[in-house]
Amino acid sequence: MHLLIAAAGSGRRMGADQNKLLLPLLGRPVLAWTIDAALKAESITWIGIIGQPKDQSEIMKLIKGSNKEAIWINGGDSRQESVQRGLSALPNKANHVLIHDGARCLVEPSLFNECAELLAKGNSVIAATAVSDTIKKVNQKGMIIDTPNRDELWAAQTPQGFSVKELQLAHLKAQKNGWNVTDDASLFEKLGLPVRILRSGPSNIKVTTPFDLVVAEAVLSTRPKN
Repeated sequence: MHLLIAAAGSGRRMGADQNKLLLPLLGRPVLAWTIDAALKAESITWIGIIGQPKDQSEIMKLIKGSNKEAIWINGGDSRQESVQRGLSALPNKANHVLIHDGARCLVEPSLFNECAELLAKGNSVIAATAVSDTIKKVNQKGMIIDTPNRDELWAAQTPQGFSVKELQLAHLKAQKNGWNVTDDASLFEKLGLPVRILRSGPSNIKVTTPFDLVVAEAVLSTRPKN
């Protein structure tokens, strides 16, 4: 299975002056934990890391010595553009692709494997967790206008997996129509293509703020040392 890791983020919301994925987490860069999980996943045979050129040297050190093929891909100005570039860099033989946010450093190898298994069976799939909070929809004045049914709400995560040809077509249509989305499943929704949910649990957080680093450290500290 081919995997693209989106690692072209910034440290703006983290309050850092560098890529947040290079910040230390238990003595190692955040992204190192993500890469470790991908390398341990039996289903993953090829990895493309999408990032900003200034981070290439430091990031590629994290995958040095791996027995899996890994390449660097220069990212774009948005996540959507970065994924497009990643798709263009896939080997011609790639029929399916998993896409994962590098900031989701608590992902476990088993989640990659489960997504890959569903994808190989013909399902487009995203990891997600059921929403436990009551969600309020508000207007521009900050006033509540609706309370969606919580039983129908899921928080989208990654990995997300798709047919390469279908996802490439979806991105081409997005470019043509000016669609701007925050995840690839949203493109499939716009095209009326089915996407299946794979329950992944709440620990698969995206490290975005300093508090998330504290949570990630606590979770990793409870896991067995390999």
